[in-house]
Amino acid sequence: MAHVSDLIAEDIDAYLEAHHHKTLLRFITCGSVDDGKSTLIGRLLYDSKMIFEDQMAALEADSKKVGTQGGEIDFALLVDGLAAEREQGITIDVAYRFFSTESRKFIVADTPGHEQYTRNMVTGASTADAAVILIDARRGVLTQTRRHSYLVSLLGIRNIVLAINKMDLVDWSRERFDEIVETYRQFAAKIGLTGFTAIPMSALKGENITEHSDKAPWYDGPPLMHWLEEVPVGDELAAGPFRMPVQWVNRPNLDFRGFAGQISSGSIKPGDRVRVVPSGRESRVARIVVQPRDLDQAVAGQSVTLTLTDEIDISRGDIIAAADDPPAVADQFESTLVWMDDEPMLPGRPYLMKIGTQTVTATITEPKYRVNVNTLEHTAAKRLDLNEIGVCNLSLARPIPFEAYADNRDLGGFILIDRMSNRTVGAGMLHFALRRADNIHWQSTDIDKAARAAQKGQKGRVVWFTGLSGAGKSTIANLVEKRLHAAGRHTYLLDGDNVRHGLNRDLGFTEEDRVENIRRVAEVARLMVDAGLIVLTAFISPFRAERRMAREMMQDGEFIEVFVSTPIEEAERRDVKGLYAKARAGELKNFTGVDSPYEPPELAEITVDTTSLSAVEAAERIVAWLDEAE
Repeated sequence: MAHVSDLIAEDIDAYLEAHHHKTLLRFITCGSVDDGKSTLIGRLLYDSKMIFEDQMAALEADSKKVGTQGGEIDFALLVDGLAAEREQGITIDVAYRFFSTESRKFIVADTPGHEQYTRNMVTGASTADAAVILIDARRGVLTQTRRHSYLVSLLGIRNIVLAINKMDLVDWSRERFDEIVETYRQFAAKIGLTGFTAIPMSALKGENITEHSDKAPWYDGPPLMHWLEEVPVGDELAAGPFRMPVQWVNRPNLDFRGFAGQISSGSIKPGDRVRVVPSGRESRVARIVVQPRDLDQAVAGQSVTLTLTDEIDISRGDIIAAADDPPAVADQFESTLVWMDDEPMLPGRPYLMKIGTQTVTATITEPKYRVNVNTLEHTAAKRLDLNEIGVCNLSLARPIPFEAYADNRDLGGFILIDRMSNRTVGAGMLHFALRRADNIHWQSTDIDKAARAAQKGQKGRVVWFTGLSGAGKSTIANLVEKRLHAAGRHTYLLDGDNVRHGLNRDLGFTEEDRVENIRRVAEVARLMVDAGLIVLTAFISPFRAERRMAREMMQDGEFIEVFVSTPIEEAERRDVKGLYAKARAGELKNFTGVDSPYEPPELAEITVDTTSLSAVEAAERIVAWLDEAE
C-alpha cells in the first residue's frame, strides 16, 4: 500500500516511468467541525510513507506543544499549517496534499468545516473526482454534514465515501453505524446522491484506513485506501464528445501554428474532423504535438497542441470540438450560483465571468430563489449574501460555447470576478440556455447612428453628472442644457427624480434597486446617443461599477463623466429638501453619504468643485470642454 517501492533501489528509471503512468485521483475531505478531516489526511500521509524524517521529528515536537492528543502524535498538524488553525484546532483554509501508492497518485484537499468558510469548501471541491464526507460517530449527521453533502451533489461529485469516524469512541457499535447510515441515506436520496460507500473507521488509530480492522468484524466492505485506489477516474469524460478549449495559440516560427489546451472530454486522433466554436469553421487534425514526440491519440485530461490541415482563425477562448457533435452557443442561461464574497451579489451589476479559457462580461438577474441547504427549501430572495446559494439567470455581453455543468464541468462551471477589485466573488454552474435568446435577434436598420448625428450636425454623446445629493448636479445639468439648446444643439436631460416618476417608479433605494436604476438609465441613454442626441444625466450613481457599465455601453469618446465634487458637510448644509436630516434621524434608509456609500470617480473627464465655483461657472466650464472636444 505504501509509496515506497523496491524499484527505487533496483531501477529508478523504471520506477519513474511507472509512476508517470499512474492514474491521478483528486478528492476532498469534508464534513462538520471536529469530525477528523485533517487527522484522516495526516494518517493517509503517514501510512503511505510520505513523511520525511525531519517532518516526523517536527510533528512529534508540535504534537507535544500544540497537539490535541495528550502528547501522542496529532496527525492533523500535518495539514493544519496556519497558526490560527493550530491554536483553534480547526481548518480555515483549503490545504492540498499529495501522496501516492503503488497503483495511484492522489491530490487531497482538506476543506474547512465551519459554515463561514463554505466558499473555501466549494473551491476545494470544484476540481475533485471524489469526496470523503466524515461524520463523528458520537454526533451523527449534523447541519454541516448536510450542507457539504448538498454542495458535493451540486458540484457533480458522484464518487462518495461516508467515513463514519471515531468509532472507537462508541465501542465500534454496529447499531450506531447502521443508524447513522440510514439517517444519511434518507437525506442523500433527497439531493440525488443515490450511491455512496459507508466505512466505519478511526482515523487517529488507523483502523479501516489501509487495512481491514479486526475491531469491526461485522464490516465486510473495503478499507478507505482500497476504495480510493479502485474508484474509477475519468471514464465519463473519456467517453464524451471531443472538447478542447484553446488556451494558447502556439506560433514559435512562420512554419508552425498550433493550438494548445487541455482536452476536457473525449479523444482525438490525427485525421479526425473538428469544428471550431463559435465560428463554425471545420478542418481536420494534422498532428497532436506533445514533447518529445507526436501522439497517435490524445484523451481527456491530457494537455496537447493540435495543428490543423486548414488555416483557420482561432484564438484563446474558442473550443475545438468534434465536427459532428459540437457544443451549443448562447448568451443567456439559467445557473446555480454560490456567492463567495463579503459584499452581496447585486442583480443588474456587471461582473466578469470566467468560464474555461474565456472571459466575458455577465449580468445577473434577481435570484429566482435561494436554497436553504439545511432544509432544501426554496425561498424568495432579492440578492445573495456570503455563502448563500441561489438559482439566477445570466445575461452575457456576447454568445459563448458551453455545455451544461452536469455534462461537462469545464464548459459549464464558471467563476465571477468583481470588475473593480478583481476579487473572485462567486462560483456557478450553467444549467441550460434560455429559450428567449433564440427568439431575440438584432434587427438591422438602414439609418444608422452616423446618419442621425449628421442630420443634427453634432456627435451623439452622454454627459454623465455624478455626485452626492445636494452637490448641484441637476442645477448645473439644467444650465448646461440651456446653453447647448441656445447654441442649436439637440439635447435631452434625464434627471434622477424625474425618471423615478415613470420609468423607474417601481424601484426603491436599496443597493439592488440603485444598481437597476442606473442600468435602465444607461440603456435609455445609449438609445438616445444612437439617435444622435446629446444626453445629460443627473444621478447620484454612487457605485463605480455601474458608472463603468454605462461607459462601456458607449463607443470611445461618447461617455463624458462629470464629477460634481462637494464635501458631504457642504451638501448637508444646502439640504433644501431636508433629506440628510431625515436620514440622520433614521427616517430615510440607504441614503448615500449617511448609511450607504458613495464611490467618487477616479478618472472623470471633468471635475467641478462647487465650493469654489458657482453653478453658472461650472456650467460654462463644462460647455467649453464639450465645444473643444467636438
